[in-house]
Amino acid sequence: MRKNVMKKVTAAILAASMIFSLTACGGSEAPAAEAPAAEAPAAEAPEAEAPAAEAPEAEAPAAEEAGSAADDLVAAAQAEGSLVVYGSCEEAYLSAACQKFEEMYGIKVDYQRLSTGEVYTKIEEEAGNPSGDVWFGGTTDPYNEAVAAGLLEPYEAKNASHLLGDMYKDADGHWYGIYKGILGFMVNKEELDRLGLEVPQDWDDLLKPEYKGLIGMSNPSTAGTAKLVINTMVQTKGHDEAMKYFQELDKNVYQYTKSGSGPSKMVGPGECVIGIGFLHDGITQILSGYDNIELVIPASGTSFEIGATAIFKGCKHPNASKLWIEYALSPDCVNIAKENESYQFLVLDNAQQPEEAAQFGLDPDNVIEYDFEDAKQNTAQYVEDFFAAVTNGSADAADSSRFLTE
Repeated sequence: MRKNVMKKVTAAILAASMIFSLTACGGSEAPAAEAPAAEAPAAEAPEAEAPAAEAPEAEAPAAEEAGSAADDLVAAAQAEGSLVVYGSCEEAYLSAACQKFEEMYGIKVDYQRLSTGEVYTKIEEEAGNPSGDVWFGGTTDPYNEAVAAGLLEPYEAKNASHLLGDMYKDADGHWYGIYKGILGFMVNKEELDRLGLEVPQDWDDLLKPEYKGLIGMSNPSTAGTAKLVINTMVQTKGHDEAMKYFQELDKNVYQYTKSGSGPSKMVGPGECVIGIGFLHDGITQILSGYDNIELVIPASGTSFEIGATAIFKGCKHPNASKLWIEYALSPDCVNIAKENESYQFLVLDNAQQPEEAAQFGLDPDNVIEYDFEDAKQNTAQYVEDFFAAVTNGSADAADSSRFLTE
């Protein structure tokens, strides 16, 4: 498969909005990876809002009080000395974000990359005694499941004032949004041409028998992306029709990957010909050299993710966790995403949007009106129904060679 950096886009992508909120607390087990240690002097917390001009004298006491509170949080976090981060964004961005936090504050950061489904399962099993402190990245459906299960700690983040709207945070502060991305298809145009097949333009096109064995999707047992696909079909087709849809789609799926970004990585090399996932992951693959990939926005509509961050209830380092949330909601953190293989739209008014997303014609507002409350209440049941439809049983009955968990 030839590789050169040419950008090809089939359709403009849609994205939308949602709310993000947050939580607080810690970690006992050290994850597999560790950000390089850095000796850093005490640093100020990322400012919630930098005024353009001096405030009137009457407002000075309030400003001084806010600055003092920020200094106090940094000092308390540094006294705790360490932080454990579970990240569901891509590894490159997770590593860079953790390293920068460590450099800014001199707080040792251990991190581990886990899919959102894995994080949820882990903290659910740990039942209020989490081995991690904070969750970073990944779509919010699993975050909302964690909210419903009482696994996240609310926190009133000062830097949430920079969010583009209340839709980007949980109403009670259990999680906060940091980016958003559009759901769609990535296709290997060269392979489709070789096979004499047309590029699929909509969800129902994926059911055509000529695509048998050509499609890659993520595993809803482990990936929040797959949960979003399920919720999207339920909300656009109705529950029963959605389950019939997945029964038919399963006939064409070659493999269900552990990670939501897995299908995008299979398309360029031809391991699968059509990948279902977030289009920013497709951009990453195109810019890495796979000019044979096209991006497709489903014609009948699609949904979007809000990538979030949150604090685990019962965490071991509550102050470092709060400081992480303030950091994650600042340009210090989000502006380095595009430098580390992540081209999602950012949801902070003081962030710098990645030019790459605009170059590929992505539109963050052209999406369906996604029902986050329905997803919050029913995602777990819908996933069970999905497996009942495609395996005639539960996730445990799934073929492990197709439904990957490792």
